[in-house]
Amino acid sequence: MNSKLYNLDLLDLISELYIRLRSLNNQLWHQSHDLHISNSEWFIMARIYKKQVTISYVARQMEISRQATHKFIKNLESKGLVEINKAQHNNKDKCIQLTQLGEECFEQNKAIRETLEAKIIASIGAEQADQLVQILNMDWGLDDTSALQVYESR
Repeated sequence: MNSKLYNLDLLDLISELYIRLRSLNNQLWHQSHDLHISNSEWFIMARIYKKQVTISYVARQMEISRQATHKFIKNLESKGLVEINKAQHNNKDKCIQLTQLGEECFEQNKAIRETLEAKIIASIGAEQADQLVQILNMDWGLDDTSALQVYESR
């Protein structure tokens, strides 16, 4: 185990590994692409890949303000990665979808992510990787505020 990670608690360990993975993913992307795409923009692209959804749907998925979501979407639009259209069912709502360039970028980044995943699997083993995925997909009870109440009663 990396000595820098050895003394971290669970939350910091998960956070540190996430940051390292995102950084490595970005480095690999930038080795062959000049187009900067932020983590939040990749998150949006993942939510709309092969779909046409409303901007309000994206805002709910991101769990950030509509204003911040609009900013990210405008950035994506200025890069030619998404297009925005009026929703057919509601004149106030707008729909967003990836452009051909957006889909190509997403698919190329997906290939990078698959390479990283294969490296992780080769390093920790397929069985441990499957267990990790199962653990990460479990309900950790984080939506239950009673755990916070226990902490507050100390």
